[in-house]
Amino acid sequence: MSFRSIVVFASVLTLWSMSAAAETIKIGVTPGPHAQILEAVKPIAAKNGLDIQLVEFSDYVVPNAALDAGDIQANSFQNQPYLDNQKADRGYKIEAVGLTVNFPIGVYSKKHRSWAVIPDGGKISIPNDPTNGGRALLLLRDKGAIKLKDGVGFKPTVLDVTDNPKKLKFVEVDAAQAPRALDDVDAAVINTNYATQAGLDPVKDPILREDPKGPYVNLIAVRAADKDKPRVKILVDSYHTAEVKEFVLTKFKGAVLPSW
Repeated sequence: MSFRSIVVFASVLTLWSMSAAAETIKIGVTPGPHAQILEAVKPIAAKNGLDIQLVEFSDYVVPNAALDAGDIQANSFQNQPYLDNQKADRGYKIEAVGLTVNFPIGVYSKKHRSWAVIPDGGKISIPNDPTNGGRALLLLRDKGAIKLKDGVGFKPTVLDVTDNPKKLKFVEVDAAQAPRALDDVDAAVINTNYATQAGLDPVKDPILREDPKGPYVNLIAVRAADKDKPRVKILVDSYHTAEVKEFVLTKFKGAVLPSW
């Protein structure tokens, strides 16, 4: 065997060994930025022996159910208040292991160019899950559109509205369907990932936008029993790299903000 053949054979053997040794991890994501960012994480994780396979879910409920059931080994789509709410309601033994990015939520409208011209009695759609619905109401409170009861925490409901000067009518819809509601309401509170899927610009298009600071930073979650496994550290370390941060800043131009 020639020297060149030996080198080629050795290289192939090395690559085969690395592939054979790689551990696979299935990660649940929602379509859009979460999936796109983890696609950028994939080659970094692969260099460290972790093969990432993405499983996309179209809503916010199934990814935690799938994780708790063991169908996937991690997910990346939610913030801490949402996770806390799911754990309290469903008894999931799921823990956050690393922060990812923040998506400032926005209020969008096809009918009105600013919040100031929203008419009295206008219809405003908000997400129907407790965490995102509460987040929507907190945004409207912070912008002076409504007042809420003291001490409502992160999960106020429309029943907690104490002052509503414009007599706004709140329409609760599934978060994933919020962009479709735009034709039927005066304005809609839409999560950034669903806004981008619908072709909306989360920086330029909102007529109101959430302050990016706060508790709504997204996270990577795993089952509590798995949080100390080596694959989890590799996943988080691969995400928390300068390359991924640069990807987020370049790709999303302020619509999505790194939180590490």
